[in-house]
Amino acid sequence: MNVHDSERLSGLLEQAGYRRAADQSGREADLVVFNTCAVRENADNRLYGNLSHLASVKSARPGMQIAVGGCLAQKDQAAVLEKAPWVDVVFGTHNLASLPVLLERARHNGEAQVEILDALAHFPSDLPSRRDSAFSAWVSISVGCDNSCTFCIVPSLRGKETDRRPGDVLAEIEALVAEGVTEITLLGQNVNSYGRSFGDPLAFGKLLRACGRIDGLDRVRFTSPHPRDFTDDVITAMAETPNVCPQLHMPMQSGSDAVLRAMRRSYRQARYLDIIDRVRAAMPHAAITTDIIVGFPGETEQDFEQTLEAVRRARFASAFTFQYSPRPGTPAATMPDQVGKDVVRQRYDRLIELQEQISWDDNKRLVGTDVEVLVSTGQGKKDAANLRISGRARDGRLVHVAIGEQVVRPGDLVTARVSYAAPHHLVADGGISAHRPWRGAAGSTAPVARRPVPLVSIGRRPD
Repeated sequence: MNVHDSERLSGLLEQAGYRRAADQSGREADLVVFNTCAVRENADNRLYGNLSHLASVKSARPGMQIAVGGCLAQKDQAAVLEKAPWVDVVFGTHNLASLPVLLERARHNGEAQVEILDALAHFPSDLPSRRDSAFSAWVSISVGCDNSCTFCIVPSLRGKETDRRPGDVLAEIEALVAEGVTEITLLGQNVNSYGRSFGDPLAFGKLLRACGRIDGLDRVRFTSPHPRDFTDDVITAMAETPNVCPQLHMPMQSGSDAVLRAMRRSYRQARYLDIIDRVRAAMPHAAITTDIIVGFPGETEQDFEQTLEAVRRARFASAFTFQYSPRPGTPAATMPDQVGKDVVRQRYDRLIELQEQISWDDNKRLVGTDVEVLVSTGQGKKDAANLRISGRARDGRLVHVAIGEQVVRPGDLVTARVSYAAPHHLVADGGISAHRPWRGAAGSTAPVARRPVPLVSIGRRPD
């Protein structure tokens, strides 16, 4: 969600006359924008560390501006200026569109501007965008969240769930496809509760099917669903819509019913594993990934063993694993029986070891099979006399493909046979058996897709 917001902020600034600075360290920029996250504690530390680093840069460059936005700005508000008084603008999650005006006001008035709205001013997807990929795009279908997980601060920062109308979502996707986009990812804090705002509990499954009717759209992904709202109509829509990828990222958080209850997660282990069984019955080759928190307050060794057992049964393709980090303002931060850091780290290492072995075993089963890869990086380094490109298979796995003398560009679709498997990637060194060039690449080279860095430096266009 933050990456999507960063693309909108870049689009807004470019529309206002700025251009991206060549030096992304911020030392050469007239404007540096931090779009922040507040889910984990290290986000706070990174922000204030980066701001301290830029204090001396700004003092030596009269007229330079620094803006801080996103979830951390929404949470800390005026505290940002108390800790870093050299910041010029602080804006929240609900008023991205205000950034250019706030910057101009700060310049004109000669003082910092703070604007934090409690309700959404503009849906992010209504704003201009500056994407880093010409062939892959995020499409937000909702913002906010109606859940009340005790470890999560997001609902208080992004507000209640607000859904876009299906026609608006589909119109945006069709416009993106017309521009050459072949892969979209539907975004929402809880995508499968989509439709709640306008009273249609089956809206998400209908939206997936509608995406399947858009000519030129090769791949559809979505993130993240909540197990509470996962229904059979969504599973059927995934299985029956050819361009919906056989991939599901569904956070489990814990395999212990007691911990799930304390987290206020409205499902239990049996319900979660049943969803996975139904997904695999409909799509046997689907890659299922998850989020897991280790060391939640009150987690016992028995609770953790139940998480390990759930991981063994689920056999996730991969997992994003986190050591619990207390966030001020959440119920979990003040719960008794906080688990010691040494215990959390030891459990975390055991979970990583188990999941890595499962991921590796799962990947090794794909050796000798053909995979279709959407290329995201251009010609890479030579390895054992093979020139390789990288990209994602339809199920989301990272694949490195040897291309020999062939010309392959980002956005192309290639098919190759897997020759080697590692826990986090596959290698296809046998050459490409099929190649479909990106249709938007005629006469030009697609930009390399890359994850935007948290620090975005923008330089003003010369008058």
